[in-house]
Amino acid sequence: MPRGDFVMGDSSGDRNHADGEVPLHEVRISRFSIDATPVTNADFERFVADTGYRTEAELFGFSAVFHLAVQADDEDVMGKVPGTPWWLGVRGADWRRPGGPRSDLDELGEHPVVHVSWNDAVAYCAWAGRRLPTEAEWEYASRGGLVRKKYPWGDEEVDEHGWRANIWQGEFPSRNTLEDGWLTTAPVRSFVPNGYGLWQTVGNVWEWCADRFDPNYYRLSPDVDPPGPSRGSGRVLRGGSYLCHSSYCNRYRNSARSSNTPDSSMGNAGFRTVASAI
Repeated sequence: MPRGDFVMGDSSGDRNHADGEVPLHEVRISRFSIDATPVTNADFERFVADTGYRTEAELFGFSAVFHLAVQADDEDVMGKVPGTPWWLGVRGADWRRPGGPRSDLDELGEHPVVHVSWNDAVAYCAWAGRRLPTEAEWEYASRGGLVRKKYPWGDEEVDEHGWRANIWQGEFPSRNTLEDGWLTTAPVRSFVPNGYGLWQTVGNVWEWCADRFDPNYYRLSPDVDPPGPSRGSGRVLRGGSYLCHSSYCNRYRNSARSSNTPDSSMGNAGFRTVASAI
């Protein structure tokens, strides 16, 4: 990515107020490199083969799976996640078995790896000699050089002139019409890359960032390479996922923010890596 300035935050008015997408503020970003795609299952498999690493989902023995994607026997389904009943805790769900014990990675090598926690992502980065992007780096890259635009391609909606991202279609969470072709993840090089050559920064899978999460951070954020707050238990997630829909989660936008605890894993979150320019 070239060194540059951009306006960070929600310019379209679609913000989720509790997420802290404002105030708008200008940020200067130093040069860095970023993966064109999220880390794939094939990428992660090479890491595991080289290191023997076990993810936190494997160590805990379960992970969160969207209810329509479960591939498991009844006794392996632990129950609904409080407040989000479309998520089920499933024993044996992990990066190798994204739907549960009856699933596998056949034909999913070029799909983004999921069921990886923030801690797992950091371990992969250490092996690869890279790191997670800061939240500011991620948004700068996602915007693809466009100024104050809602999406990586501009302000047109996802389904205008053909599908542009992998999100939910139909009635969430019970019926997906599959108009974009995917119930869960899509291959990382689906749809069209942005102006910087990045694929699917919005939709498909949430992407872990390095920063701790604080909805009030933008009020205090430095204007050059902001590193994120020094305190906080959650870690930032960016970009939305295949479960986002305007009726439920409109976070498939450049400025949208979310968070989770660093040991959490789920079937719609992955990551991409960066490196500082020398």
